[in-house]
Amino acid sequence: MADLPVVLVTTDRRIVEESVLSATPSKYLEAVFHAAGAVPLQLPPLGGDFDFEAVLDRVDGVVVTGAESNVHPSRYGVEPSPGHAPFDPARDATTLPLVRRVLNRRLPLLAICRGHQELNVALGGTLATEIQSLPGRMDHRAPGVADEDGQFAIRHAVTVVPGGVLARVTGETQLMVNSLHRQAIDRLAPGLTVEATAADGTIEAVSVAATGTFALGVQWHPEYWARSDAPSAMIFAAFGAAAREAAARRR
Repeated sequence: MADLPVVLVTTDRRIVEESVLSATPSKYLEAVFHAAGAVPLQLPPLGGDFDFEAVLDRVDGVVVTGAESNVHPSRYGVEPSPGHAPFDPARDATTLPLVRRVLNRRLPLLAICRGHQELNVALGGTLATEIQSLPGRMDHRAPGVADEDGQFAIRHAVTVVPGGVLARVTGETQLMVNSLHRQAIDRLAPGLTVEATAADGTIEAVSVAATGTFALGVQWHPEYWARSDAPSAMIFAAFGAAAREAAARRR
């Protein structure tokens, strides 16, 4: 266990039975441990004054998780509307500067769903909301079923860009993914490369080539099926391999 890399995992601020919690679904932690082969360490949403550098000195990679909340549109220059909600300002104040510091340090990064969107916003891109209402777009929202397996069921195909990071990781030109979002990348941030798209043109995966290490964002949720779906496992395995390399350098 002492030789395993340590991976920082972002959390949300949630109110449960009148208590304010910092939490993330256990599927992320299980995927980091079982599929990436790393020890997960949860980071509470402590805001922009937090000493990120002190924490990043001690970890070998970062997973920016999905969430029910959305990035506040003021973060990318748009007036908020009911369609942009719900929000988690404490998370925004933590994850956006965190992402920039992670990339500056060239630490491995895996950004999932909201994290994928945060990666775009952190680097200067914008988001579109309620994309199911836009002409020609699919409905990417979660299915209206009660059980969690049904909500995270594999639902639609994404086309993988040949020769890119995701293509090298999975060896595939098309992946079947789940879908639980109503926002998506609008204007792509400078420095990001598109790695996969849905049939309706939605950007489903991006990478950051300039880091020289694993830095991938995906709009779907590979953590949920990381122990049974081969491409999902491959994404976490590739992230874990990069984290082990970072750990060797740190030591």
